[in-house]
Amino acid sequence: MYTNRFLLVIALIAGALSGPAWAQDKPTSPPADWQQRKLDLRMTGGSRARAVYHPSGRRVATRADQPKPRKPHRQTITPPAVARQNPTYSLNGSTVTALIIDNPPLDGFVPWIAVVATDEKDIEFDAVPSTHVGGTVIHPQPLENDFAIGLYDTGASAHVMGHGDAGTLGLLAANKLTSADITITGVTGSVVAKVSYPIGLYIDGLDAIDVTNPNSPLLDTTGMLGETNVSIAVGQTPAPGQPDLPTVMGSPMSAYWAAVFDNDQQITRTVSNVDYQAPRIRFYDPEDPQIPAYPNLIPLELRPLGAVSVQYIPCVDFFGGCPDEIGDPVTPSIIVGNSSQSLFFLGSVDLYNGSRIAVDKDRFMLDTGAQITVVGYRIGARLGLNPAQPDFMVEIEGVDGQTTFEPGFYITSIQVPALGEWLTFNNVPVALLDVASPEGGTLDGIIGMNLLVNLNFVLRGGGMAGQADPSLEYEVLVPAVTDCDFDNDSDVDMEDFGRFQRCLTGPDTIQNEPACLDARLDADSDVDVDDLAIFRNCFSGPSVPASPECAS
Repeated sequence: MYTNRFLLVIALIAGALSGPAWAQDKPTSPPADWQQRKLDLRMTGGSRARAVYHPSGRRVATRADQPKPRKPHRQTITPPAVARQNPTYSLNGSTVTALIIDNPPLDGFVPWIAVVATDEKDIEFDAVPSTHVGGTVIHPQPLENDFAIGLYDTGASAHVMGHGDAGTLGLLAANKLTSADITITGVTGSVVAKVSYPIGLYIDGLDAIDVTNPNSPLLDTTGMLGETNVSIAVGQTPAPGQPDLPTVMGSPMSAYWAAVFDNDQQITRTVSNVDYQAPRIRFYDPEDPQIPAYPNLIPLELRPLGAVSVQYIPCVDFFGGCPDEIGDPVTPSIIVGNSSQSLFFLGSVDLYNGSRIAVDKDRFMLDTGAQITVVGYRIGARLGLNPAQPDFMVEIEGVDGQTTFEPGFYITSIQVPALGEWLTFNNVPVALLDVASPEGGTLDGIIGMNLLVNLNFVLRGGGMAGQADPSLEYEVLVPAVTDCDFDNDSDVDMEDFGRFQRCLTGPDTIQNEPACLDARLDADSDVDVDDLAIFRNCFSGPSVPASPECAS
């Protein structure tokens, strides 16, 4: 009974919920004549997108279809959203500069990191940040040989470790698991995990792994940082055919550190015959002067507000109700304040879909562990999205191995206000899905990593007592070659024209083929004489470099 009390109130990873009653007429499976494309994409709550379904001729674009990012363009805009939402508010003709990113892919990057564990703990309940690896390795192997690959996941409110990785790092053999259970929720159901005794956890990016000897990769631990005296959730042995839990380092880690994501430097490592690719990720103390300085900043909040520390809940039942000893953890370590399980939220998001708007929404969570952006049903209703008539459908596998089909849509625009240049994403693919919020109720949505693939950025932690507010600081990547150089050989010649010519649709006919999205050179969604004029301006001939500014 004692542990069950906590199972009801602790949800380690934001879990998706079924849609409201009026949305239950959504299709339960894709139409028979739709085409399937198999995927393996990470979504919020530890779930996976296993396939996307779409009508013939309307394939959903992924990063694999876009070998280079589209060149963003700047535009001076007068944000109409607030004035349209509240006619009594005057913008006084004020303008902002927006960075426009057209046609983001369905999927973003995966923030793979290296993870090690030690026996570093304390007699207190609070986790303690550490700028170096402390304690003794749990597994008898040296630290440089003894690591796991996990995710840096701001959408997880506690650290989770899969059963396989717990074995690799020695937690199972060293009896580092308590008798307390915890429930992890997902899209289709839930699974029960074990709560660990306090340990030390440390992280670094993939480039800390040396794969000179592919049979025995080595981890350089000198740059690792993390936290000690932290309790985590550990997956139990998966049932046959069922997935293991992912290994994720959640918001209790990211609240302490600044994480630098370099999307212009992709790192690939092969560990245990599995290939991992991620941006170069580095971790710093938030006050470290070596953190890159970027010109734009999106304010974030750690919510629910009032967070004071990261700590586990100890058993204090003095009448024999503790599953282990008095003071041992009965929950993993979470961010504790006015309410538990605090996560990172954007201060404001504006959404547009044709003439429909949803303005100044502040319940959008930033989830580095989600490759796909999500919009909740409440926002979907305001944008006029009809679950019974989706643009595409996503097959989602939950943490319990069960699957469901959820509707997806292309919405006209998502706009994120910032100090500096605002971000505007046009023709954005989103999944329509209600996700439980740590504040209660459901989120407005989730900003996934498909919207950040064009950025180098710093996710600066904070938000707890005594800390500055968190933020996302960024620069937008501008490809070194012109948009018209389709074969990436630095010139614009007849080979590029042949590719362009195959994509022509004429005016007012939308070009949605993934291989032709980069032929949409102007601000609209067709490929017509306006795009041809831009191409002709960039034409340089074979072996003659084209100007990167010719398509501006």
